[in-house]
Amino acid sequence: MYKIRTYNQISTCGLERFSRAHYEVASEITHPDAYLLRSQNLHGDELPDSLQAIARAGAGVNNVPVEHCSRQGVVVFNTPGANANAVKELVLTGLLLSSRGVSEGLAFVQGLDAGQSAEQMSTYLEGQKKRFAGTEIAGKTLGVVGLGAIGSMVANMALTLGMKVVGYDPAISIEAAWRLSSKVGKMDNLHSLLACSDYVTLHVPSLEATHHLINPDSLSSAKPGLKLLNFAREEIVDPGAILPALAAGKLSAYVADFPTPDLLGKEGVLLLPHIGASTQEAEENCALMAADQLIDYLEHGNIRNSVNFPNISMDRVGGRRITFSNHNVSGVLGDVLSMLADHKVNVLDMLNKSRDALAYNIVDVEGEVTKELLQGLTGIEHVIKIRVV
Repeated sequence: MYKIRTYNQISTCGLERFSRAHYEVASEITHPDAYLLRSQNLHGDELPDSLQAIARAGAGVNNVPVEHCSRQGVVVFNTPGANANAVKELVLTGLLLSSRGVSEGLAFVQGLDAGQSAEQMSTYLEGQKKRFAGTEIAGKTLGVVGLGAIGSMVANMALTLGMKVVGYDPAISIEAAWRLSSKVGKMDNLHSLLACSDYVTLHVPSLEATHHLINPDSLSSAKPGLKLLNFAREEIVDPGAILPALAAGKLSAYVADFPTPDLLGKEGVLLLPHIGASTQEAEENCALMAADQLIDYLEHGNIRNSVNFPNISMDRVGGRRITFSNHNVSGVLGDVLSMLADHKVNVLDMLNKSRDALAYNIVDVEGEVTKELLQGLTGIEHVIKIRVV
C-alpha cells in the first residue's frame, strides 16, 4: 500500500483519485511514499528516506527544495496549465480595471449620500461620470511576456477581443507554439515588446534569469503610458521601479496580484490579494492533475510534468519494472544492464532520458528481482535511487 501525506487543503476530487485499496492518504502519516501539497513551505524540513515524490498542486515550486530533492532522487511534480483559465480570466479583469475607471467608480458610488432621491442621484451622477471615462482595449496592442500555458491562452483571448498581440518568449516550447495563434507577432527581445505595447502582461516563471526582469532599464524602453500587469510572480518586477515609472509617465497603471507595502494606496496602482488561481475549478484541476501524476509515477514509474526530472513514459510489456535515477554520466546504464545479465534477468524493454545533471531509466524485465540484486544495483556508482514497481 502506498502512503500519501497531504499538506494544506487539497480538493476532495483530487483525494478521491487514490483508491482506498491501494493508498493511505492523511495529513499525519509515517514513512510516506509521496507528499501532495499546495503552499506548504518544505525548506528546512528533513525529507524521509521513504519519500519518492512530491506533487505541488499549482505551477510554482518555490516552496519546495528542488535541488535537495534532486540529490535524494525525489521527483518533484507541478501542474502547469491546470489553473491557466483562472489566471487568464483575471488578466482580462486587470485589463479592464486599468482602462475603465471601474474600481474608482465603485468607490465613488459607495460614498454617495443614500438620503438623496433617485432623481437627485441620477442628476448628480450625470455630471460626475466624466471623471471615470476610460479607454477601450479593442484595437490596442497587448504585449505578452512568456507564451506558455497561461501566456498563450491570454494571447489568444486578447485576439478574440479585437486587440493586436505581440509576444516574447526566448524559451517557447513546441507544444506552446502549437497552441498559439499565428496572428501573434513575435518580438526578438523585451525592449522591443515594451516599446510597441499599450499593455504588457507577464507570464514567466520565477527564475534567476527572470528576477527583476522589469526594472528601470527595461522600463526606459516602454511606450509612454504603458499599463503593466503582473499575475505571474512578485519577483519578476523590481518594486522600486514602479513608482518612478508612474511619476515619469512611462507607466499609467500597474496591476498586480502581489501587494507590497510601498505600493499600497498609490495612484495608478491596483493590487489584488494573490487570487490568480483562487477559483474552485482551478483548485480541482490542480488537485486532479497532481494526484494522477503521483499515481502514474508510484504505480508505473512514469514521469509527467516534473520540474527536476525528464518527462518519460513507457507502456508495460509484462514482467517486473525497475526504475532508477542516476547522475548523468557515462557508463551507469551499462553497469546496471551488466548486473542484470549476471543475475540472469532478461530485459524486455527499456527507456532512458536525461535532464541536466540527472538521468532516469525505466527497465521492464523478466526473471527474479532479488533483494541481493537490488542491493547490488543500489551500490553501483552514481545510482541515486532505485525502485521496483
